[in-house]
Amino acid sequence: MAQIIGLPKLSPTMEEGVLVKWVKKEGDKVSPGDLVAEVETDKANMDFNIEDDGVLLKLLVKEGDTVKLGAPVAILGKAGEDVAALVARAAGMTATGAAAPAPVTVPAPDQGKTAAPAAAPAAAPAAAPAPAAAPAAAAASAAAAASAPGPAAGGKLLASPLAKSLAIELGIDLRMVSGSGPGGRIVERDVRAAAAGGGQQAAGGGQPETVERPGTGAGDVAIVKAPPVPALYGDGPGDFVDVPASNMRKRIAARLTEAKRDVPHFYLMRKFDVEPMMGFRSRLNGLLGDRGKVSVNDLIVKSVALALRRVPDCNASWQGDVIRKFRRVHVGVAVAIDDGLVTRVVRDADLKGIGVIAAEIQDLAKRAKERHLKAHEITGSTFTVSNLGMFQIERFTAVINPPEGGILAVGGVVEEPVVKDGALAIGKRMTVTMSCDHRVIDGALGAKFLGVLVEQLEHPESLAL
Repeated sequence: MAQIIGLPKLSPTMEEGVLVKWVKKEGDKVSPGDLVAEVETDKANMDFNIEDDGVLLKLLVKEGDTVKLGAPVAILGKAGEDVAALVARAAGMTATGAAAPAPVTVPAPDQGKTAAPAAAPAAAPAAAPAPAAAPAAAAASAAAAASAPGPAAGGKLLASPLAKSLAIELGIDLRMVSGSGPGGRIVERDVRAAAAGGGQQAAGGGQPETVERPGTGAGDVAIVKAPPVPALYGDGPGDFVDVPASNMRKRIAARLTEAKRDVPHFYLMRKFDVEPMMGFRSRLNGLLGDRGKVSVNDLIVKSVALALRRVPDCNASWQGDVIRKFRRVHVGVAVAIDDGLVTRVVRDADLKGIGVIAAEIQDLAKRAKERHLKAHEITGSTFTVSNLGMFQIERFTAVINPPEGGILAVGGVVEEPVVKDGALAIGKRMTVTMSCDHRVIDGALGAKFLGVLVEQLEHPESLAL
């Protein structure tokens, strides 16, 4: 019997994916484990493997389409089966958001154009008749209100408090303004644009607002005109371009927002003498010759792994009502790619030699930029290293990657005056900053970890033991 195949979860944090390429086509026979498509997730391009036998009777999405997790992507069955009913059912699932909650839409103010006349704000003059002395102004106001793009039937005008206050100050009828905020909400820039553009009239029929000044004689009034408001920089047509966020960028945004909101960060900073490590690296590369190169980052990853072994309480994460202490050390290494940042994982880094770590990181970085990493290569890290030293950044603070308990931010090598043997000299220093989850790592514990880390880097031969 034919069945609808939904988009599977290809990474732990995946919520949607872009179908990059169909490897199989309609009419192809497939078996369990066969690769049918390549899908871009929030982490990397992942293989979409089928789990059933059959024939791909219908492909429901095109290459380049963004698909929600679990949404229909294909129909699998026996050759010759009629799948018209399943195609219609899949279309209904997509239209109604059966695979994922559909977004709630809020009517915009200008959606009231098709509402029944009784729904328009023209009823206001009937409840409060205009003074006999100004019948023309009242009629004009009522006509403007009746034709305004006001709220839909039974709704209310959607405007921020600041927009409402500003509209009163500038004499702008909000019913004549189209909102650019979420759900058509009128925001400050809409009111200012209306005032600057001259296309909106004051609510009183286009006449200057008259305000009686307190303390003046009876009948004395002052004419108050709204001052001209220049258009806001960047709000004009052609002043900006909206670039759709990739799945990876959207996931990064969600994860970092969650981390900064939910994880109580604090920061510990250490500066150390980097010359011994640089000399050790030079000697290692001399020994390796054309078999590869060891970077400063490789030595730091190895040192972090050994420090986590010596201070195991930092190799932990907060789990709500328990602190989970990991028995193995998996170090995540952040790498920048076109769409954002990927953390590839060096597993059991404390047990691997420096040369092995260097080769593994180089391979992972290359495949990360090609978006060919597998799920297990980007998940499961227990601590992360983020290095911006190669970009001449002296020091920075990094955001923790939940559920890890910490992350180390590595700055560049800086030449500065130092005291050596009681005399002033030029030395090379590096600054590392540890971001700690205070629920897991206290100040003294984090300081102990950094102490071990720096001791190893200032005596780098210990990394080979």
